[in-house]
Amino acid sequence: MASQQSSPSARGRDHRPQRPALVRRMSSLSYRSPKTVVKDSAIHGRGLFARERIAKDEIVLIKGGYIFDAATLRDVEPSLGPAQITVAEGFFIGPLAEPEREGGMIFSNHSCDPNIGVQGQIVFVAMRDIQPGEELTHDWATTDDDSDEMRCNCGARTCRGIITGQDWRREELQRKYRGYIAWYLQRKIDAGL
Repeated sequence: MASQQSSPSARGRDHRPQRPALVRRMSSLSYRSPKTVVKDSAIHGRGLFARERIAKDEIVLIKGGYIFDAATLRDVEPSLGPAQITVAEGFFIGPLAEPEREGGMIFSNHSCDPNIGVQGQIVFVAMRDIQPGEELTHDWATTDDDSDEMRCNCGARTCRGIITGQDWRREELQRKYRGYIAWYLQRKIDAGL
């Protein structure tokens, strides 16, 4: 029978596969860059702020959660509030239970002059260089297609005053955010819907 002892060079080594640093750091449904921090926002409730400089096109958020349909959204939204984003017509990503809500939030408030935008469905990147202390915001016209309407509190010089879930249809916003619009909305724009 062969010896079960390991060689001296292998002793003390852990041969289990190591997880990448990104996986070790993530303890929630959504990813928020370590260059960001959640704190009180003058725009609304809590927001996401830059701790340090963030370069243009750097990934700052990845929305996580469970994929669910509109019927499930009707069941969970009354208790969770708007904690999801749309990923395809009639499909959403977000938490399904109250204990998951905090970890599923991206804390990106709306602004009519945003500094981050969506690429694909769930990845948010810097649209320009962002300085420490700046709040990270996106224009909800790049992610939302619903019947909601609300007063905007962004305070931007270009503030629209009222934002709606149909603002993605505005041609000036389609031009302004080209390359930073959720895939499912861009498909509608390209189809002329």
